[in-house]
Amino acid sequence: MPLRLYNSLTRRLDELRPLVPNKVTMYHCGPTVYSSPHIGNFRSFLFADVLRRFIEDQGYQVIQVMNVTDVGHLTNDDLETGEDKMEAASKKTGRTAWDIAKQYENEFHECQRLLHVRLPHHMPRATDFIAQMGVIIDDLLQKGVAYQVDNGDVYFEISKFPQYGKLSGKVIDELEDGARVAVNDKKKDPRDFALWKTDDKHQMQWDAPFRGGLRGFPGWHIECSAMSAHYLGHQIDVHTGGEDNMFPHHECEIAQTEAHTHRQFVSIWMHARHLLVDNKKMSKSLGNFFTVEDVLKKGYSGLELRFALVRGHYRQQLNFTLKGLDEARAAIARVQQCRQRLVRIETGAERKGEADLTAATAAANAKFTATMQEDLNVSEALAVVFDFVGECNRAQPTLASCALALQFFARIEDVLGCFGATPQADATGDAPAELQAMLQKRQDAKKQKDWATADAMRDEIQKAGWKIVDTATGPRLEKA
Repeated sequence: MPLRLYNSLTRRLDELRPLVPNKVTMYHCGPTVYSSPHIGNFRSFLFADVLRRFIEDQGYQVIQVMNVTDVGHLTNDDLETGEDKMEAASKKTGRTAWDIAKQYENEFHECQRLLHVRLPHHMPRATDFIAQMGVIIDDLLQKGVAYQVDNGDVYFEISKFPQYGKLSGKVIDELEDGARVAVNDKKKDPRDFALWKTDDKHQMQWDAPFRGGLRGFPGWHIECSAMSAHYLGHQIDVHTGGEDNMFPHHECEIAQTEAHTHRQFVSIWMHARHLLVDNKKMSKSLGNFFTVEDVLKKGYSGLELRFALVRGHYRQQLNFTLKGLDEARAAIARVQQCRQRLVRIETGAERKGEADLTAATAAANAKFTATMQEDLNVSEALAVVFDFVGECNRAQPTLASCALALQFFARIEDVLGCFGATPQADATGDAPAELQAMLQKRQDAKKQKDWATADAMRDEIQKAGWKIVDTATGPRLEKA
């Protein structure tokens, strides 16, 4: 089966057909480094990570680029009347915008490590690509689809790109000055967006990298067009981001890039839905705003947070709760205990059996592939994984079956990245002799229908931090 992905541009499932056979180019809108990354940011980033991992699983070579926005992103993106987010953070803290960018970029990279993100091949900073932005701005000015006003600001003229709105589907011709778009007498049209801004008070400034320009700084949208073109060329296969990026950011990316190149910019656009916290939009005023660091300080691991953020389908809103993190912990433990038992059998630490899991493993692999090929359906893929865990736990497999099953688990870890490495055979060790004796006493009591004694032995075993797992060859003890 082909890999089909929902394309926000065509509003349908489209087959992934790379421009260059067997080589997929991906671009993802990365962080604006003015504050600590929050879990809503990482829902989008982890979606892109799983997408990249599965495309590689399907045999493609992937080149992935994620930008770091350290200048130009305004606090009010729609109206373009807001303040640069780096400048706003600088005024609030009394530190330079450069220092703030460095601090939070480093923090973001640490969060990537803790959440087991497969690092993009390139993570360029916007401030390192001013010259490349200038090339595009200069070309748009020369073509007459951009214009410069008296104070030196440069705007893209929306009326010169009739396809504007084709991604988001927004109809904005009827907007009136002062209604939803702030009045700006310098613009020919209130819809026009900034390519270059001038402000004597702005800390981060450069000599204009285009002919006839004045000293200033770039607009947010032009950054991604320049960086994606530098690493991936003028046409790319997949561009991802959060649904809040679709308008105006991605819409503006399309307009300026396609006006510059006269080619289709992106084949498949993909957008992850918002993350809710306790069924509400995340907000500091509601007390439900969590950074990655906040969650980890509560005692949860990066794997548990990753599982909680990737377990739902990316095109459905995901509700994040602390209970969900506890469920993630239990789910990961269930998979790891299953893997550990298989390792113990394979290494001779536990008795092998006669159950052949070859067909079950092949079926699990096929189902996992099919669900992921149909628009990256992680929730269905996880159901396949846990069904297979149940089959493994009910069987006493052969050595060959253990090897095949462990290969399947290694594959799903390579794609989803939320369970961890294969456990060692002795990771939990054998249960103490006194607990083994209690287990046997429980079995004997059950044969005698002495349910009170059987229940008492079970309770003692649980109090000691172990649990009883029933298998086809009898019960065994595992760490709870």
